Amino acid sequence: MEYIYAALLLHNAGKDINEENVKAVLSAAGIEADDARVKALVAALDGVDIEEAISKAAVAPVAAAPAAAAPAEAAPAEEEAEEEKEEEKEESGMAGLGALFG
Repeated sequence: MEYIYAALLLHNAGKDINEENVKAVLSAAGIEADDARVKALVAALDGVDIEEAISKAAVAPVAAAPAAAAPAEAAPAEEEAEEEKEEEKEESGMAGLGALFG
């Protein structure tokens, strides 16, 4: 996460997101930078519109919040459906055993 935060900090400051700058931010935060991770981050962000990615990420949790409330209301129906599935599995399991012995 520190690497992503470093990239976001650089973006917010209007600086280039390159290996040297990411390492400098991490070093200033007291974090020893892993060269491979820095290279991977810089390569992954090459050509990415960070503003667009941030705006999409900011919208996603808001849209997911109402959907999370719906399953709590449907819990009894889901429990009944699970019980039916378990009964079907038991029945089909017994049929399978019967088939083994003729």
